[in-house]
Amino acid sequence: MLRTFPEVELIGEAATGAEAVELIERERPDLALLDLQMPEVDGLGVIRLLRKDRLPLVAFVTAYDEYAVRAFELNAVDYLLKPLERGRLIDTLNRAQERLGRADLRESEADRLKAAAAEYEAARLAPYLERIPIRQRDEIVIVPVDRVASVVAEGELLHLTTVDNRRYSFSYRLKDLEARLDPANFIRLARGTLVNVSQINRISPLPGGTYVVTLLNNQQLNVSRLQARILRDQLLKL
Repeated sequence: MLRTFPEVELIGEAATGAEAVELIERERPDLALLDLQMPEVDGLGVIRLLRKDRLPLVAFVTAYDEYAVRAFELNAVDYLLKPLERGRLIDTLNRAQERLGRADLRESEADRLKAAAAEYEAARLAPYLERIPIRQRDEIVIVPVDRVASVVAEGELLHLTTVDNRRYSFSYRLKDLEARLDPANFIRLARGTLVNVSQINRISPLPGGTYVVTLLNNQQLNVSRLQARILRDQLLKL
Protein backbone atom coordinates (compact mmCIF):
# COMPACT_ATOMS: atom_id res chain seq x y z
CA MET A 1 0.00 0.00 0.00
CA LEU A 2 2.83 2.41 0.83
CA ARG A 3 4.37 1.83 -2.58
CA THR A 4 1.25 3.23 -4.23
CA PHE A 5 1.93 6.71 -2.80
CA PRO A 6 4.32 8.65 -5.08
CA GLU A 7 5.42 10.94 -2.21
CA VAL A 8 6.54 7.96 -0.08
CA GLU A 9 9.92 6.29 -0.41
CA LEU A 10 9.89 2.87 1.25
CA ILE A 11 13.48 2.32 2.42
CA GLY A 12 13.20 -0.97 4.25
CA GLU A 13 11.21 -3.64 6.04
CA ALA A 14 12.10 -5.57 9.21
CA ALA A 15 10.74 -8.93 10.32
CA THR A 16 11.72 -8.55 13.98
CA GLY A 17 12.23 -5.76 16.49
CA ALA A 18 16.00 -6.28 16.53
CA GLU A 19 16.09 -5.92 12.74
CA ALA A 20 13.96 -2.78 13.04
CA VAL A 21 16.46 -1.13 15.39
CA GLU A 22 19.35 -1.88 13.05
CA LEU A 23 17.44 -0.74 9.97
CA ILE A 24 16.16 2.50 11.51
CA GLU A 25 19.57 3.53 12.82
CA ARG A 26 21.23 2.76 9.50
CA GLU A 27 18.68 4.30 7.13
CA ARG A 28 17.41 7.19 9.34
CA PRO A 29 13.80 7.23 8.05
CA ASP A 30 11.40 10.11 8.65
CA LEU A 31 8.65 7.72 9.75
CA ALA A 32 8.58 4.15 11.10
CA LEU A 33 5.45 2.03 11.17
CA LEU A 34 5.93 -0.31 14.12
CA ASP A 35 3.82 -3.29 15.04
CA LEU A 36 3.29 -3.62 18.77
CA GLN A 37 3.64 -7.40 18.61
CA MET A 38 6.94 -8.64 17.14
CA PRO A 39 9.30 -11.55 17.95
CA GLU A 40 11.92 -11.08 20.69
CA VAL A 41 11.71 -7.26 20.75
CA ASP A 42 8.28 -5.65 20.34
CA GLY A 43 7.48 -2.18 19.07
CA LEU A 44 7.89 -0.65 22.52
CA GLY A 45 11.24 -2.34 22.91
CA VAL A 46 12.37 -0.86 19.61
CA ILE A 47 11.68 2.63 20.95
CA ARG A 48 13.58 1.90 24.15
CA LEU A 49 16.60 0.48 22.32
CA LEU A 50 16.90 3.21 19.70
CA ARG A 51 19.27 6.07 20.40
CA LYS A 52 17.26 9.20 21.06
CA ASP A 53 18.95 11.08 18.21
CA ARG A 54 17.98 8.27 15.81
CA LEU A 55 14.33 7.97 16.84
CA PRO A 56 12.09 8.81 13.86
CA LEU A 57 8.44 9.75 13.92
CA VAL A 58 6.52 6.61 14.85
CA ALA A 59 3.07 5.30 14.02
CA PHE A 60 1.98 2.12 15.81
CA VAL A 61 0.13 -0.72 14.18
CA THR A 62 -2.07 -3.02 16.26
CA ALA A 63 -4.88 -5.47 15.74
CA TYR A 64 -6.70 -5.06 19.04
CA ASP A 65 -4.70 -3.32 21.74
CA GLU A 66 -6.91 -0.64 23.30
CA TYR A 67 -4.20 0.25 25.84
CA ALA A 68 -1.92 1.29 22.99
CA VAL A 69 -4.59 3.54 21.54
CA ARG A 70 -4.93 5.42 24.83
CA ALA A 71 -1.23 5.53 25.65
CA PHE A 72 0.01 6.80 22.30
CA GLU A 73 -2.73 9.01 20.94
CA LEU A 74 -0.87 12.09 22.22
CA ASN A 75 2.68 10.79 21.93
CA ALA A 76 2.95 9.00 18.60
CA VAL A 77 2.16 10.37 15.18
CA ASP A 78 -0.75 7.96 14.93
CA TYR A 79 -1.95 4.43 15.58
CA LEU A 80 -3.33 2.19 12.88
CA LEU A 81 -5.72 -0.66 13.55
CA LYS A 82 -5.54 -3.82 11.46
CA PRO A 83 -6.77 -4.45 8.87
CA LEU A 84 -5.36 -1.18 7.54
CA GLU A 85 -7.53 1.08 5.46
CA ARG A 86 -6.05 3.25 2.75
CA GLY A 87 -7.79 6.39 4.00
CA ARG A 88 -6.40 5.97 7.53
CA LEU A 89 -2.92 5.42 6.16
CA ILE A 90 -3.21 8.65 4.17
CA ASP A 91 -4.19 10.46 7.38
CA THR A 92 -1.11 9.04 9.12
CA LEU A 93 1.22 10.15 6.32
CA ASN A 94 -0.30 13.63 6.37
CA ARG A 95 0.22 13.90 10.13
CA ALA A 96 3.83 12.80 9.75
CA GLN A 97 4.39 15.37 7.01
CA GLU A 98 2.96 18.11 9.23
CA ARG A 99 5.26 17.19 12.14
CA LEU A 100 8.30 17.02 9.90
CA GLY A 101 7.66 20.64 9.00
CA ARG A 102 7.35 21.73 12.63
CA ALA A 103 10.71 21.91 14.43
CA ASP A 104 8.97 22.85 17.69
CA LEU A 105 7.05 19.55 17.63
CA ARG A 106 10.17 17.50 16.91
CA GLU A 107 12.27 18.90 19.76
CA SER A 108 10.49 16.92 22.49
CA GLU A 109 9.17 14.11 20.30
CA ALA A 110 11.76 11.50 21.32
CA ASP A 111 11.49 12.22 25.05
CA ARG A 112 7.70 12.09 25.05
CA LEU A 113 7.58 8.92 22.99
CA LYS A 114 10.10 7.11 25.19
CA ALA A 115 8.19 8.18 28.30
CA ALA A 116 4.90 6.96 26.83
CA ALA A 117 6.47 3.62 25.94
CA ALA A 118 7.71 3.16 29.51
CA GLU A 119 4.31 4.05 30.97
CA TYR A 120 2.52 1.68 28.63
CA GLU A 121 4.90 -1.21 29.33
CA ALA A 122 4.38 -0.74 33.05
CA ALA A 123 0.58 -0.57 32.79
CA ARG A 124 -0.37 -3.19 30.24
CA LEU A 125 -1.51 -6.64 31.26
CA ALA A 126 1.20 -8.67 29.56
CA PRO A 127 2.84 -12.04 30.29
CA TYR A 128 5.95 -11.90 32.42
CA LEU A 129 9.16 -11.34 30.51
CA GLU A 130 11.06 -14.40 29.35
CA ARG A 131 13.95 -12.44 27.78
CA ILE A 132 15.45 -9.00 28.34
CA PRO A 133 16.82 -7.17 25.25
CA ILE A 134 19.83 -5.01 26.12
CA ARG A 135 21.52 -2.54 23.83
CA GLN A 136 25.31 -3.02 23.73
CA ARG A 137 26.95 -0.54 21.39
CA ASP A 138 25.82 -1.60 17.91
CA GLU A 139 24.15 -4.88 18.81
CA ILE A 140 21.30 -6.16 20.97
CA VAL A 141 22.00 -8.88 23.52
CA ILE A 142 19.06 -11.09 24.49
CA VAL A 143 19.35 -12.27 28.11
CA PRO A 144 16.96 -15.06 29.21
CA VAL A 145 15.29 -14.08 32.47
CA ASP A 146 16.26 -17.36 34.12
CA ARG A 147 19.91 -16.41 33.52
CA VAL A 148 19.57 -13.17 35.47
CA ALA A 149 21.17 -13.29 38.93
CA SER A 150 20.66 -9.67 40.00
CA VAL A 151 19.75 -6.19 38.83
CA VAL A 152 21.16 -3.16 40.66
CA ALA A 153 20.04 0.41 39.99
CA GLU A 154 22.55 3.26 39.83
CA GLY A 155 20.93 6.56 38.94
CA GLU A 156 19.16 6.10 35.61
CA LEU A 157 21.15 2.95 34.77
CA LEU A 158 20.43 -0.68 35.63
CA HIS A 159 23.36 -3.06 36.03
CA LEU A 160 22.35 -6.65 35.27
CA THR A 161 24.56 -9.56 36.35
CA THR A 162 23.96 -13.03 34.96
CA VAL A 163 24.43 -16.39 36.68
CA ASP A 164 27.83 -16.72 35.00
CA ASN A 165 28.88 -13.20 36.05
CA ARG A 166 28.38 -11.45 32.73
CA ARG A 167 27.46 -7.81 33.31
CA TYR A 168 25.30 -5.52 31.20
CA SER A 169 24.14 -1.94 31.76
CA PHE A 170 21.06 -0.33 30.24
CA SER A 171 18.71 2.57 30.83
CA TYR A 172 15.40 1.52 32.39
CA ARG A 173 13.47 2.07 35.62
CA LEU A 174 13.85 -0.74 38.16
CA LYS A 175 10.22 -0.57 39.23
CA ASP A 176 9.09 -0.96 35.61
CA LEU A 177 11.35 -3.98 35.10
CA GLU A 178 10.21 -5.51 38.38
CA ALA A 179 6.57 -5.17 37.27
CA ARG A 180 7.35 -7.36 34.25
CA LEU A 181 9.15 -10.12 36.19
CA ASP A 182 7.42 -12.98 38.00
CA PRO A 183 7.31 -11.98 41.72
CA ALA A 184 7.59 -15.65 42.62
CA ASN A 185 11.09 -15.66 41.10
CA PHE A 186 12.45 -12.19 41.95
CA ILE A 187 12.63 -10.32 45.23
CA ARG A 188 13.83 -6.89 46.31
CA LEU A 189 16.78 -6.77 48.68
CA ALA A 190 16.86 -2.98 48.82
CA ARG A 191 15.32 0.00 47.05
CA GLY A 192 17.75 -0.39 44.15
CA THR A 193 18.45 -4.14 44.22
CA LEU A 194 16.49 -7.01 42.70
CA VAL A 195 17.63 -10.66 42.80
CA ASN A 196 16.63 -14.00 41.36
CA VAL A 197 15.47 -16.08 44.33
CA SER A 198 16.82 -19.28 42.78
CA GLN A 199 20.31 -17.76 42.73
CA ILE A 200 20.49 -17.06 46.48
CA ASN A 201 23.12 -19.31 48.08
CA ARG A 202 23.58 -17.90 51.59
CA ILE A 203 21.92 -15.27 53.79
CA SER A 204 24.22 -14.00 56.52
CA PRO A 205 22.93 -11.89 59.47
CA LEU A 206 24.45 -8.47 60.15
CA PRO A 207 24.25 -6.36 63.32
CA GLY A 208 21.02 -4.38 63.49
CA GLY A 209 18.78 -7.08 62.05
CA THR A 210 19.78 -6.86 58.39
CA TYR A 211 21.54 -9.35 56.14
CA VAL A 212 24.07 -9.77 53.38
CA VAL A 213 23.03 -12.15 50.60
CA THR A 214 25.55 -14.25 48.67
CA LEU A 215 24.45 -15.52 45.26
CA LEU A 216 25.60 -18.67 43.50
CA ASN A 217 27.88 -16.52 41.32
CA ASN A 218 29.52 -15.24 44.56
CA GLN A 219 28.03 -11.78 44.18
CA GLN A 220 27.28 -10.24 47.60
CA LEU A 221 24.44 -7.78 48.13
CA ASN A 222 23.21 -5.97 51.22
CA VAL A 223 19.61 -6.16 52.39
CA SER A 224 17.90 -2.98 53.61
CA ARG A 225 16.25 -2.94 57.03
CA LEU A 226 12.76 -2.74 55.49
CA GLN A 227 13.36 -5.57 53.04
CA ALA A 228 14.98 -7.69 55.77
CA ARG A 229 11.56 -8.19 57.35
CA ILE A 230 10.08 -9.24 54.00
CA LEU A 231 13.02 -11.56 53.39
CA ARG A 232 12.51 -13.25 56.75
CA ASP A 233 8.82 -13.78 56.06
CA GLN A 234 9.24 -15.05 52.51
CA LEU A 235 12.50 -17.03 52.54
CA LEU A 236 13.62 -17.75 56.08
CA LYS A 237 10.60 -19.60 57.44
CA LEU A 238 9.63 -23.21 56.79
